[in-house]
Parts: sequence; structure tokens; C-alpha cells
Amino acid sequence: MVRGGRRDEPKAGLTICWRGECIAETMFWSVRPLWIALLLAIGFACAGDAHAQAGTIGNIGHTIPVCVSRVQPGDTPQAMFAQAGRFDCTTPQLSLGAGDFWILSAPLPRPADADAPIRVRQVSMWQRQMTLYAQAADGRIVGQFADEFGIGQRLRLGAVVEHRFVPAGAPFTRLLWRIDGASNMRGIVLGPRLATDAQSIRSDTLLAALYSAFAGLALGLLVYNFALWRVLRHDFQLAYCGLLACLLLYALSSSGAMAWLLPDMSNNRRILFSYVMLCGGMAAALTFCACFFEARVLDGWPLRAMRIVILAFCGLAVVLMAIGAPLMPILDRIFSVMMLASPVVVLLAMVRAGRRRSAYLSLFALSWVAPLAMLVMRALYNLGALPWNFWIDNSTIVAMTAETLLASVAIAYRMRMLSHERDEAIRQEAISRELADTDPLTGLLNRRAFLARAVPSDGPRTLMLFDIDHFKQVNDTIGHDGGDEVLRLFARTLRYHALPGVLVARMGGEEFALLGEESMLPDVDVILASVRAVRLPFDLRITSSIGICHGPLGDENDWKRLYRMADKALFQAKAAGRDRAGRALAA
Repeated sequence: MVRGGRRDEPKAGLTICWRGECIAETMFWSVRPLWIALLLAIGFACAGDAHAQAGTIGNIGHTIPVCVSRVQPGDTPQAMFAQAGRFDCTTPQLSLGAGDFWILSAPLPRPADADAPIRVRQVSMWQRQMTLYAQAADGRIVGQFADEFGIGQRLRLGAVVEHRFVPAGAPFTRLLWRIDGASNMRGIVLGPRLATDAQSIRSDTLLAALYSAFAGLALGLLVYNFALWRVLRHDFQLAYCGLLACLLLYALSSSGAMAWLLPDMSNNRRILFSYVMLCGGMAAALTFCACFFEARVLDGWPLRAMRIVILAFCGLAVVLMAIGAPLMPILDRIFSVMMLASPVVVLLAMVRAGRRRSAYLSLFALSWVAPLAMLVMRALYNLGALPWNFWIDNSTIVAMTAETLLASVAIAYRMRMLSHERDEAIRQEAISRELADTDPLTGLLNRRAFLARAVPSDGPRTLMLFDIDHFKQVNDTIGHDGGDEVLRLFARTLRYHALPGVLVARMGGEEFALLGEESMLPDVDVILASVRAVRLPFDLRITSSIGICHGPLGDENDWKRLYRMADKALFQAKAAGRDRAGRALAA
């Protein structure tokens, strides 16, 4: 870049090149908000569990430490409660793989009210069935069984499975789960907590407010952007509507509310539906990214890479709907890797947008930093790189709430820029059309534009043809520049006497025309006198001859006839001595 006559030297520093695209250090760090947000999000995820005890939403009550043992033939709940040494309390659950398991809790804290019911809460997982046993201080054991349909009926908001036990004289001291058909994609029993009735109700109330706020926001933006798309037909608006629709359905499923609306739906089917909606949402989000920037920004490999990832998410959604259940652990791993790859594709698109000076990069980056950071965090959690946290599990809703608010600003700005571009294009088109229709010397209509506006006309019209007398002599006397000035002054005189609605044109050379209704045309004697009064260099005077004809002007043949007769009248005026008007019979 040249500034003040000097060419700026390229700055030293890191330069990254990939497939022919080199990214300077300054451009690479132009997306530093993404890295900052990602680091903050990961830090929050790792530290979040330390503050979970004070939570009032989702993470309520007391954490229950648990140990694991595989199910063996002949196992009974009584025997498992008595054989605490058989349980492994150190091996991470994820490393145990799929199968059937016993999960034994540590001794439960002594309740303040021994007769108060307890609620055992855990994260909803992909499993065939589960039975939760509670052992009381007097040795009595009670159990609650649920298959995948029963698990769905026990869901609370936040997709938390909840069992409620009422003590009968003695408080409960320990819990034992039997999990059959655990896929163990995230764990066997994840996030078990002990809560009271009041805590559970408070959590549901606050989560209902959170999900309702998101649903209202997303639904409002969906209706608004769809209405705009119906009028403006911008592709990024339709993609954004698809994203909002998928997010609304995902929120309905991932919140557990779908289990309330469809009580006969199995929990595994609900989880599968969440995966499909996330695939659809990711495809729509990447489509939005591809369409949001200017067409010149992402052409080439960034657009091809984005299309490949979009098609991959669509294909994965189809596979999940067709044969998802038997292959769920494998498909979950594929989905997590694709989630991790998507921010990379978007980041490369943002870098390309920065290199090509996109006008929309700043707002796009602002609105998508939180979703991309949460997406990376969620993918790392899915792959086992981050510990479980309730807010990681629900990070999609939190991130997309921020995104919908900020993206609405980005879309409004994009619409404003498109409006300005449209107005500028209309203005340039009007200027181009005016230049194409206008005689450059006099500013009057040229012959082509005059005919385009004159034919056809409703009703009869009067044509006045003007020819400057002895114009060649004028040119020879004062030169071509002087002749041009004569033409401009003559055109100004005609324009001055023409009423609104009368067409004024330079037909070529020194020939001019007025066309309009007879009552609107100027008086012949007045206009001849005005021409004589035009002041020219060297005290020259000019005169004009006029040919007039009145007749219909419905088509091109009428025009030819009208023009021919007006031209004949003009010739007669010149033959009669010039500086006068000749009038032809009606055409």
C-alpha cells in the first residue's frame, strides 16, 4: 500500500500459508477474539464443577460420588450393596466401554429432615434400561425400573432423569444403579446429584424461563427473517431461518420438553432427534456463512470446503434417521469430529474475508465468536478431552441465544449495506440511462430516446421540426467551438419555451424537434423572436425555420408519415425565405 508517496514495507512476523493462501500475522490475529473466547470457555468448563454446589439451575443439590462394576451372572441388588469392595472407584467410566453395569454411590449425607423425600438426578444417556435402588438405614431396599420409554417419562427440564424416593421411617443411606445396554458415549451414570423437592421445582422453573426466552427470541427472529426473505429473497436469510428452525426443534428435544409433549417417545429416539437437528443446524449455519459474505470473498477452495462439510452434515443426518440406533457410538464419534472441524472451516472463511476486505467481517466475527467457541468446547467434551458440566451439555442454547441477538444485528447491517448497494446501483443505472438517452452537447433527448418516448402516443400530437438557418456559415465564421455554443444556446431556448410533458430533442446536426399536444406547444412567433434575440459572439444573429405537422402517433408508420410531412413543411419554410414556419396538412 502506498501512503504519502512511500510504499509500506511488509511487517515482519509469522506468516502461515495453506494451499496457496498466505496469512500474515496481523490478519491471523484479527480473529483473536475467537481464541480468547475459546480459552475463557474452556477455563469456565474446567472450573465450573467447583461452583456447582451453589447452582440453582440444572446442577442443584449435592454431588454423589459413584463407583462402577460390570454385571455378572447371579448378581442381585442385596449382594451388590453388601460387596462394596467389588466396585472400581478410580477408573474413568468412559474407558470401560459399552455393556451392562452396576453403579454404587458413596454413603449419602444425612438429611436435615429424615422424613423428607429425596430426588436423585442424573444426565440422560443413551441406554436400553435402568433400575435405581435406594437402601434405607434399616436395610430395606426399594427400586424403580425404567426402560427407554420409562426414562423419557422421568425427564425434567434440562434433559435430567429424576427419581423420587419417599422414606418410610428410616432415611436412605445409599443408591445403586443397574444400567443395561449402556452405550457409554459420555459415561454410564453422569452427573448424579441428590436434591430436594424445592430445589427440583426451582430448577424447572428457572430452566422453563430460560428455554421460553430462547424459544420466543428464536421464533420472533424466524418469523421476521422469513418475512424479509419472502420480499428480498437473499439466500443468507433463508439459511438463517433454517438454522433457527433447527435450533427451536433442538431446544425442544435437548431440554426434555419433547418427552412431555410426546410421552410415548423413547428417550433414545429423543436423543437421536437431537443429533439430527444439530446436523441440520450445522448445515444451515455453514450455509449462512457461505451466503453472508460477498460472492467474491469465498470463491475457490473456501467455498468448496464449506460445501463439503455441509453435505457431510446432511449425509450424517440421513444416516442417523435411517440406521442411527445400531451405529450410535460410531456416528457420535463422527459427529464430534465434524463439530470440531466446522469452526476451522469458518475460521478459514473469516481469514479469507479479512484478506479480501469484506465489509461484513467484523459483525460476523462478533456474532459467531460465542457459538464457535462453545462448539469447540462441546466437541472436545464429546471426545472426552473436557470433563462433564451441565452448562457444557446445554452450551448450544446459551451460545445460540447470544448468537441470535448478535446475528440479528449483523443481518440488519447486511441489509443496510445491501440497500445502499441497491440504491447506488439504481443511481448508476439512472445516470447511465440518462447518458445513453441524452445528447452530450445540448443535454436534450437524442433521436433514439425521443422516438422511444414519442411512439406510441395516446391521441394526436403536433410535431415541430427546427433547423438553424445558414448554420454552415456560422460554423465557418466563428469555428466549430462557436458552432457548438450556438447549438447549446438554441437548445436552451427550446427548453425554456417547452412546457412539462413536451418532448424536446436534438434530431441530429442542427435539426431539433418539439413534440406534444397542440395546446401545449409554444407560439411560433414567440419562439422565432426568441431565437433572433439570442446573443452570439461577434454580434452574430441566427434565425430558425420551422416545419409543423399535426396527426396521430399510434405506431412507427404514423411517426414516419408525421415526420415526413413536417420535414416537407420545413423545406417549404426555407424555400419561402427562412425565419418562418411552414405548416403541413394534418397527417
